[in-house]
Amino acid sequence: MGAGHGHDHLNESTKRSTLLLVLGLTSTFMGVEAIAGWVTGSLALLADAGHMLADVAALSLSMFAMWMATKKSPADKTYGYHRVEILAAAINAVVLLLLVCFIFYEAFLRFSHPSSVVGLPVLIVGTVGLGVNLLSLRLLTGKSTASLNVRSAYLEVLSDAVTSVGVIVGGAVIWTTGWYMIDPLISIGITLFIIWRTWLLLSQAVNVLMEGVPSHLNAKDIGDALASVTGVQEVHDLHIWSITSGRDALSAHIIVPSGEDRDSVLRNLQQLLQERFHIDHVTLQMMEQRSERIQPDGRIRSDNNKSSVVREGSDG
Repeated sequence: MGAGHGHDHLNESTKRSTLLLVLGLTSTFMGVEAIAGWVTGSLALLADAGHMLADVAALSLSMFAMWMATKKSPADKTYGYHRVEILAAAINAVVLLLLVCFIFYEAFLRFSHPSSVVGLPVLIVGTVGLGVNLLSLRLLTGKSTASLNVRSAYLEVLSDAVTSVGVIVGGAVIWTTGWYMIDPLISIGITLFIIWRTWLLLSQAVNVLMEGVPSHLNAKDIGDALASVTGVQEVHDLHIWSITSGRDALSAHIIVPSGEDRDSVLRNLQQLLQERFHIDHVTLQMMEQRSERIQPDGRIRSDNNKSSVVREGSDG
């Protein structure tokens, strides 16, 4: 049996401080946009506030994941509370979908009965919002390549900057031309951003809860790679899943010929999984080959004059 653990070279306190600052900026301005949207009658501002709510939820989940990573697992929960992040993500996705339904309903009503919108405040608030997004992007630049959580936050803020541009355009058009129909049009465009991101969030959360193979990994490629390691006769009962976002796990039975140095094979397998596939939570059961046989549902291939049979688990 074996397990390994990766290390992030970026200082953890620096990452948390940066994410906390960005979270504070985004949360504060989300409230400003919601109030401004209500006062001005701008559905686009309310939709953008909803988009920022998605950012706040994503940033909060990233912060939660980093905080949970520092906690020791209790005796009765061997994986700790990491799955709480996934449950929160699923709940957040459902709330956002309800918000999308509300915005679509309001937009439909405004197409039928146009509502007046005060253009200049919308333009000003949208411009300030873009400034907040650009400041957050500057804080995250340079750190986004060193951490999955920070990278995710960077992309969230970048997408919100795009929707802020839409709010600015809508406010400018209303202020200069008085064409109120641009407001529900911009709102629908923003909700399409929310739907896309929410669907990705919900599908990823469900996949983790179902213990499916992570979308960025291929079970066949991993099984073939394991079977190609010198000293490996067969690989079967291969299972790959995510404990939580950014923390993948793998288990498998490894058959080695009688007399093979199993410790050496185990180290090579762990190194392969960590360096090539970035899987460091690994459980491998090493077993000696007792008889030459080929599983009826396995694949046979020749490698260094040996036969390797790779058979995945039922859910892998």
